[in-house]
Amino acid sequence: MSRSELIGQIKSKKSFLCIGLDTDIDKIPAFLKQYPDPVFEFNKRIIDATQDLCVSYKPNAAFYESRGVKGLQSLIATWNYIPKNCLSIIDAKRGDIGNTSDNYAKAFFNEDMSGMSFDAITVAPYMGNDSVTPFLKYDGKWVILLALTSSVGSKDFQYLQIGEHTLYERVIQTANTWADAERLMFVVGATKSTEFTNIRKYAPNNFLLVPGVGAQGGSLEDVCKYGMTKDCGLLVNSSRGIIYASNGEDFAEAARAEALKLQQQMQAELEKAGII
Repeated sequence: MSRSELIGQIKSKKSFLCIGLDTDIDKIPAFLKQYPDPVFEFNKRIIDATQDLCVSYKPNAAFYESRGVKGLQSLIATWNYIPKNCLSIIDAKRGDIGNTSDNYAKAFFNEDMSGMSFDAITVAPYMGNDSVTPFLKYDGKWVILLALTSSVGSKDFQYLQIGEHTLYERVIQTANTWADAERLMFVVGATKSTEFTNIRKYAPNNFLLVPGVGAQGGSLEDVCKYGMTKDCGLLVNSSRGIIYASNGEDFAEAARAEALKLQQQMQAELEKAGII
């Protein structure tokens, strides 16, 4: 999905919601265990219930890889089921170099080899350009670099001073020499909302993938106040707050209700900004 197509979906759906499919087989409703692939059945029902309210889905690779072959089968089935008008993101946080990175890219971008071709992947930039360029070789694919995270441990490295800049600022500055805002996004935690003004100095046009709204305590209003651009420029992710809204047979309906609350808040923010 191109940048212009993503912006079109945001305007059409009046939403910049990304739903994280962090699907834990131990947390899904018990009645789904009767299905051949309980994880995919769960994801399928979540997608059916919410696809008109969000512009992106983001499976977290760890929840699938931890289950071996069965998990990968669930992930492939989920990728195939994600509507083509929704940006598909694999939250894999890969960060190696050379042939290893090439093969990570094949795993998630080369459908002929792996059965999957996600639109975007999250990547850890610690090893520099060599860890990012293998993913950028795939035309039309997005790389989403970790920049400033919501984790407590973000203070260990991300704020370290390097000359006049912090490490996270240098990451954004340097990465924007590798690709432009048509191919590159950054992960910025919602709990860092007051940093968004500063981040926009270095990434004025890039989309930002923003986890941490809801369960982690981030404020959607603050994220929009400091981080929204004329094209929106935000994908706000919610995982647990939506997909685990209920663990009963009504889980899909409960997920839709939570997604609708966020979509309505997002619509108000888009209208306030004059984007729709």
